[in-house]
Amino acid sequence: MSIYDYTVKARRGATLDMADLKGKVLLIVNTATGCGFTPQYEALEALYEKYNEQGLEILDFPCNQFGHQAPGEEEEIHEFCTAKYKTQFDQLAKIDVNGENEEPLYAFLKKEMPDEKVEGLKNKAAMAMISKISETCKNPGDIKWNFTKFLVDREGNVVKRFPPTSNPADFEKDVAALI
Repeated sequence: MSIYDYTVKARRGATLDMADLKGKVLLIVNTATGCGFTPQYEALEALYEKYNEQGLEILDFPCNQFGHQAPGEEEEIHEFCTAKYKTQFDQLAKIDVNGENEEPLYAFLKKEMPDEKVEGLKNKAAMAMISKISETCKNPGDIKWNFTKFLVDREGNVVKRFPPTSNPADFEKDVAALI
């Protein structure tokens, strides 16, 4: 299987065939509007504005599995993101990223890139705390919290996984290298 073998739910009942994104660099992220990491939307939008015309697509999957921090319907979440953070990238349907109802694309992403590198003492401490309170992180490779990010190259290879504590501005060089 490849990332291009998946179809995901978009907002308003539409679908997105991942094969339509062949040749693009993808940044796939599970998000929440009520999370301490929600301000990362600003850096995600900055990356999108800088690199979208060169082939970057950001796929935003709202997820309510971590602290119930993505309340509301999909359109409410979308309105919040576009009004507060001026996001222009694709926001897809709300999903689960762990457990029996996990989105199959996320099962694939976690299998391809089960580990994330956490750098810095502060980030390591934050991730240790998050790991203790994450109720759905039960298996190795599971998503630990909101704003876990996967970087996919133009050939569909999952090349990096960034923890929630990694601000997108901190790994812009990784995105730029794939562009």
